Amino acid sequence: MDAAAATERRAASEISPGARAMVVAAAVLVLVLSLALPHAGSANGWEVLAGSADATTESIALPSRIFTILAAAFGVVMSMLALVTRRWVIAWVALAGCALSSIFGMLAIWSRQTLTPDSTAAGVGPGLVLGWVSAIFLTFHWLRVVWSRTIAQMDAEHERRRLAGEAEESGEDLTRLGAFRPRLK
Repeated sequence: MDAAAATERRAASEISPGARAMVVAAAVLVLVLSLALPHAGSANGWEVLAGSADATTESIALPSRIFTILAAAFGVVMSMLALVTRRWVIAWVALAGCALSSIFGMLAIWSRQTLTPDSTAAGVGPGLVLGWVSAIFLTFHWLRVVWSRTIAQMDAEHERRRLAGEAEESGEDLTRLGAFRPRLK
């Protein structure tokens, strides 16, 4: 029974994105492309990320900087790391970071649309919109990946339950086998 529980835990620590892995990889490439496109005026995403002179000239606000940092860190790096390692925890971190990035992407677009009337800075660029849509897309797909159960997880759970049923029928003490037994008052 301990071996079945260990197998179930090991299966639960991995993801199996299947064909969705290609979709996530394509979304990551679109996100990288969005960082090469203008986010506001002449400042592209990489310049916003680095805080270059073009980004300063365009009066890039804090939400836009935070969005590009989160999009690069979680949307690109953590997503690729999760796809390569297939670790459930890393996929959850990518999901949480992409969700946070989606929120800051909305705030970044909002802050670019509410410039003061006397401002000479440009409005929202195509890279910012494409990056925001990519972050939302990645959030949705990572959510589907981490909440789906793999075939290995279902098989391991079935085997553990079968062994527990056999142990219960033969009168074995299930607490000795690691089963949970609530205390009744």
